[in-house]
Amino acid sequence: MPAVDEIPTAHTPEGGWHDEMPPPVLAGCTEPLHAGAPDLRGLWRVESVEVNGAPANPAHKAYGMLQRIEQARDRMVVTGGGVIHDMRCDGTPENGVNDVAERDFTTRISVMATYEDGVHVLRPVGIPVEVTRRLEGEEMVWTYPAFTARLRRVEDAE
Repeated sequence: MPAVDEIPTAHTPEGGWHDEMPPPVLAGCTEPLHAGAPDLRGLWRVESVEVNGAPANPAHKAYGMLQRIEQARDRMVVTGGGVIHDMRCDGTPENGVNDVAERDFTTRISVMATYEDGVHVLRPVGIPVEVTRRLEGEEMVWTYPAFTARLRRVEDAE
């Protein structure tokens, strides 16, 4: 079984991926999670979305979205919406998400990632916002600057 450090960092393919989700990046890696990391491993589906504290329009693009989350040690890979964001949750821009934005698959992004009090926190370099993922009971709560989504696990980690 490969060690987390032996697996190359994954990136979004040019133009993003479409239709079928790419294969898992950390497949077979069984290294334990970093202390304080929430166990978000698995395939998750957005079940509800709120904008400014109210239910979002049913046409909101996040509804039904799938996210696959893989984790080993301080590494996390989020695959969904056409992107693959592979990161180390060590608070450095060098080891964070260095990939492309989901909105157009070409805009370069640099995002620091950490685990803080059981919450996965993303902070884009130079932009004063946070994106978080945390467990609340059986749900994952994904907070983005423009919305908050609640996701249900539809498949456990391998």
